[in-house]
Parts: sequence; structure tokens; C-alpha cells
Amino acid sequence: MESRVKLAGHPVHPMLIVFPLGLLATAVVFDVIYLVTNTPTWAVTAFYMIGAGVIIGLAAAIPGAVDWLAIPRGTRAKRIGLIHGVGNVIVVTLFALSWYLRRDQPGAPPTDAVVAGLLGVALAVVTGWLGGELVGRLGVGVDDGAHLD
Repeated sequence: MESRVKLAGHPVHPMLIVFPLGLLATAVVFDVIYLVTNTPTWAVTAFYMIGAGVIIGLAAAIPGAVDWLAIPRGTRAKRIGLIHGVGNVIVVTLFALSWYLRRDQPGAPPTDAVVAGLLGVALAVVTGWLGGELVGRLGVGVDDGAHLD
């Protein structure tokens, strides 16, 4: 099933999701470095990365939702796509919560802000795998004429 939202013939959703995944995962790594070193610069950098990741994550959801709506009802892909999409909404919500909790002191995030990020990145591993299942195994977003040559 081909993607419904394309740019220069390529699906837009997979192009966009790399940014929030990278930004949000790296923000969690920076939070861990902050916790180990107690250097506020790491936490401040994580704060800005989370903000960018949340915004781009919301932008990536739009073509993802359009593609999901085009999947035929009653299929395994429709069910997995729903879990993938809802899971990613929860991921973005957890990181938005983390971002909000840090707003007053980005250089010294409260424990619950860091925990929200850790939960978000753990769930993102699962939803990312589900996205790979949709594309790699079920062919969602793959051009109908795709072949090795």
C-alpha cells in the first residue's frame, strides 16, 4: 500500500519521524549525563531538544494519520497502525509533560520530568518497532512498483 502523503515520490511520515526519535532519545541520554555529572548544561540542552522533538513529532503525526486512514479496515496493518499511532501520541504526551515540568528550571529538571522522558523513550522503542513492522513486513507506505532493480 503506497503512502498517501509524498514528497518527490517518497513517503513524508518516515522522513519526519527520524527527527523526533533522535531528538527525544538523545534528550534522555543528556538527562542521564546530567544526573551523573550534575552539569546543568546537559539538562538545558535536553530541554530544548525535547521542545523540538515534541513539535516535529506532532508534525510527523499528520501524514502518519493520513496514511493510516487509507489502510483497509479489518486488516492486521490497521490494528498495528492504530497501536503505533496511539502509542506515539502517548510518547509525545510524556515528553510534552517532561518539557512542561522543566519550564521553570531547565537546568535542574525535577525527577518526574526525567521519569516521563524515560517512560517516553521506552514506549518509543515499542512504537518504533511497530512502525517497522508496518513498513517492513506489511508493506504499508511502500510503492506498489517497488523492486530490487
